[in-house]
Amino acid sequence: MSVCRLMRAVRVSEFGGPSVLRLCSDVPVPQPGHRQVLIRVHACGVNPVETYIRAGTYPRKPPLPYTPGTDVAGVVETVGEGVTAVKAGDRVFTIATESGGYAEYTVAADQCVHKLPDALHFTQGAAIGIPYFTAYRALVHKAHAKAGETVLIHGGSGGVGVAACQLSRALGLKVLGTAGTPEGLKLVLNNGAHLAFNHREEGYTDKIMEATEGRGIDVIVEMLSNVNLSKDLQMLALGGRVTIIGCRGSIEINPRDTMAKESSIMGVALSFATSEENKESAALFYAGMEAGWLRPVVGSQYPLTEAAQAHHDIIECPGAAGKTVLVVG
Repeated sequence: MSVCRLMRAVRVSEFGGPSVLRLCSDVPVPQPGHRQVLIRVHACGVNPVETYIRAGTYPRKPPLPYTPGTDVAGVVETVGEGVTAVKAGDRVFTIATESGGYAEYTVAADQCVHKLPDALHFTQGAAIGIPYFTAYRALVHKAHAKAGETVLIHGGSGGVGVAACQLSRALGLKVLGTAGTPEGLKLVLNNGAHLAFNHREEGYTDKIMEATEGRGIDVIVEMLSNVNLSKDLQMLALGGRVTIIGCRGSIEINPRDTMAKESSIMGVALSFATSEENKESAALFYAGMEAGWLRPVVGSQYPLTEAAQAHHDIIECPGAAGKTVLVVG
């Protein structure tokens, strides 16, 4: 392969608003090194965290310029030395990339590359990475959720929310979900939730408590903790756990609420998962794809030229409905 091959890729040269995402057509195609895989990208997921990184407000800042994107689905082009799990021509998805996913080609470490079954479209493959692995980390590795417990997916209609609903149902939990639109509520119910509640409605937390017959919730998976955390603590059962996946600011809580239930608040960051933990998640998800319960829901789709619009909409849209995806080729 000639080193002078060029591709289209979105580049960020300064931190700022969505307009700093620029599509360039003269970016060199990266070369796979030892234990790396070069993938021809067909689709790439867009995650809220990528908007925080682009804005420069996230604790971790990549060196500039960079290409965003971790959740790629596509076809293996070539592999570097030492790669045995996948080969050229395989359909794959990733949970991380080395060179960025908003591009026609990307390089990823082989341990971050997983086979994509033929039953799933590339856009669905691009909706697996961060959402499903984060949901598993929150429910299993952090909250230690057990079959028979009650879980509330607080914000169940987005990428992580849908993943958490499907996973919770497969794990044998009683699944309650919230959303902010009629479309979102339907989505939550269609993806594993036993009951759905509109979190824009006055008194919705009372209805949730009624649904548990006053006992409360064992595990809450929280997508917007700066709005909901105080309410979450009051809805927990004895020994309940809140896992924090999303936050857009600060909130005041009363620590007494944690004492009343001996409850726990846990942050979730997929970047801290070990390769063993990711292997465990990947094994369960492959089984889920084979069994048919893992069915990523793709929401809005944008061409690579509209990456800035995708970043705007994922934060400003009135209600999430599935995973936002860039379609590359």
